[in-house]
Amino acid sequence: MVNVNVNLGGLEMPTFLATASGTFGYGFEYVGAVDYSKLGAVTAKGIRVEQWPGNAMPRHAEVPGGLVNAIGLQGTGVEHFLKYTVPWYRQQVKGVPLIANIWGSSVEGYAEVAAQMGDAVDAVEMNVSCPNVKAGGHTFGQDPKVLSEVVSAVRKATKLPLIVKLAPNVPSIVPYVKACEDAGADALSMINTIPAMVIDIEKRVPVLANVTGGLSGRGIHPAAVKLVYDAHKATKLPILAMGGVYEAKDAIEFLLAGATAVAVGTATFSNPGTVSEVYDGVVAYCERHGFASVSALTGALAEG
Repeated sequence: MVNVNVNLGGLEMPTFLATASGTFGYGFEYVGAVDYSKLGAVTAKGIRVEQWPGNAMPRHAEVPGGLVNAIGLQGTGVEHFLKYTVPWYRQQVKGVPLIANIWGSSVEGYAEVAAQMGDAVDAVEMNVSCPNVKAGGHTFGQDPKVLSEVVSAVRKATKLPLIVKLAPNVPSIVPYVKACEDAGADALSMINTIPAMVIDIEKRVPVLANVTGGLSGRGIHPAAVKLVYDAHKATKLPILAMGGVYEAKDAIEFLLAGATAVAVGTATFSNPGTVSEVYDGVVAYCERHGFASVSALTGALAEG
């Protein structure tokens, strides 16, 4: 039997598979549609201190190879999240760790929401790289010095495993990986969506009210694999990889490139069964190739 559990920076995951923030609601909405026994963690929608309305409609557009969205991190705020969402999740979902994705418009905002989480959740994922929010996330992940400052502040504010979600649109991922490592991060998650734009050529206007958004889905997968590979070579921090996971092959590529765990995101919108299909396919691959554990796949890339 293949051992499927992994350790993501101190977060003990019963399986190698997670959900990506922003694609799985607050974690309990898919009960009855997804086999949670095959999940090692659920990452909730982004939370900041105050309630946040997100961007105006329309805020998503389907494109060949993916989805461009500008939801803008709409969220309930940390008080509502802790009072209602977390207890409801714990009641509905047993044995699957809950990761809180957090963001803020200032260093202090990040630290405050992390501190308020206490031990109500199992890990914290910092979103420092959202490309479609005018206040906050998109700036923190594009300057290693600022990134180090915000990660350090959150590290001091929480004892939970700390995962930093990095921006993909940088010249080299290495300085950002090093900044996270030096500032006390326990793990990395990558990649976030890639900045994108869709135009209605008949009306000659942007399709999204926000004008630009973030591209997710199959189209970004090769770029994500390359960034995970680069990050793995630059650090010993474990990586939660995401970006265009639609089948087991996609997850296996991430693992071989250096990921410790893999998250399914956009694919869940069209096929909630993707979670089970990916899980079963990775286990079958391990059995077929003689790997006793999924963790043995991490970085097991044969290079000439």
